[in-house]
Amino acid sequence: MPDDTAPPPPKRRGVLRRHPVLVALVMLLVLVVGGGVGASMYLTSTLDGIDRFELFTLPENRRPQPAGGSSGDAVNILLAGVDKGDGRSIAEIQDGGWDAGVLRTDTIMVLHVTADRERAYLISVPRDSYVRLYDASGRPQGMDKINAAFSLFGPTAYLSTVENLTGLRMDHLAVVDWAGFEDITDALGGVEVSVAGGGAQQLDGDEALTYVRTRYGLPGGDFDRIDRQQNFLRSMLGTVFSGDTLANPFTLNSTLRAVVGNLTVDVAFDTDEMRELALSLRSLRTGDVTFLTAPFGDFGTTAAGASIVRLDEAQADTLWEATANDEIAGYLNEYGAESEQLPQPGQVN
Repeated sequence: MPDDTAPPPPKRRGVLRRHPVLVALVMLLVLVVGGGVGASMYLTSTLDGIDRFELFTLPENRRPQPAGGSSGDAVNILLAGVDKGDGRSIAEIQDGGWDAGVLRTDTIMVLHVTADRERAYLISVPRDSYVRLYDASGRPQGMDKINAAFSLFGPTAYLSTVENLTGLRMDHLAVVDWAGFEDITDALGGVEVSVAGGGAQQLDGDEALTYVRTRYGLPGGDFDRIDRQQNFLRSMLGTVFSGDTLANPFTLNSTLRAVVGNLTVDVAFDTDEMRELALSLRSLRTGDVTFLTAPFGDFGTTAAGASIVRLDEAQADTLWEATANDEIAGYLNEYGAESEQLPQPGQVN
C-alpha cells in the first residue's frame, strides 16, 4: 500500500535534476554501447537470462496511439523501481491472480528514445501524484497515489494508469529491484562517493544499498534520500564510464550480469528487440540523455488524511504532447527555466 507519511517541505529542485533512475535498464544500454557491435552474440546469451512476465492485452480503444516522430520509430518504455516484496517474482505473484500490496513502485519513469536514436529522455512522475487509477483491463477505478496502481492491481494496471495519465503509448514495461544497487556496486569493485561531512568514501554493495535507501533520521526525509540516490548514481555512472571499467572484460561481464539479474521485462520485449534497440543506441553518451520531471502543481491532502502531490495539468499536457510528437527539446526550451520554480517551505496546500 502507498506510504501516506506526509513529506517535509521540498528543497528547490530544477527540471533537469537527477532522479533515482532505474539504473539497471539505463546501465544495460550503456554497457552494450561500451561492448560494441562485436559483443552481439554474447549480449544475446546474456539477455536471454532476464526474467519476464505477462502483460494482459488491453483493448485498443483504451490505449493511446503509438509514439510519433518523423519516422514513427520513437520508443516509450515505462520503468518501475520496486522493493523486494516477499521474494516472489512478478510472474509468481501473478499466478492465480494478483496479490495486492506485495510490491510497491517507489520510482516511476518514462524512458523516451527519439526516432533518430540521437537523444533519450527520462521523465519522472512523483510517486505521490494523485491520479485516476486504471485496472488490468484498462477500466477506470478510484483516485489514489499513482504508486498504488502497481501495488493494488499489478503491472498491466500500472501501465494502463500511466498511459491514461500521459496519453502516451508505452511500448514496453521494465521493472528493477532496488537491490540492484548492491549487486552492481560489488560488480564494479565498489564506488567512491563524496559523503556530506565524511568526504570521499569507497562504498561496497551493502554500504551503497544502505546509503541510497536510508530515509528515517535524515532532516529532509525522503527528499534527502533522493539527494543521496542522485549523488550515488552520478558516482556509479562515472565509474561505469571510466576507461578501467569499459576496458576490463571481467568487470564489464560481472556488471552486465548484475544488471540482468535485477531486471524484469514484459514477455513481448524479447531478446532480439532489446539487443536491436541497445545497439541502435551505441553512439549515445551521457550528454545525450536528459532527466526531467512531470510539472509540479501543489501539495494536498485526501479526505482520509493522506499527503498527495498534484501535477500542473496544463503544463503536463504540454509535456506529454511534446513527447508524443518526439519534440521534448522544444518543451524544454519553453519551460526549462520556468519549471525550476518549485514550491518553497510553507507553500503546502
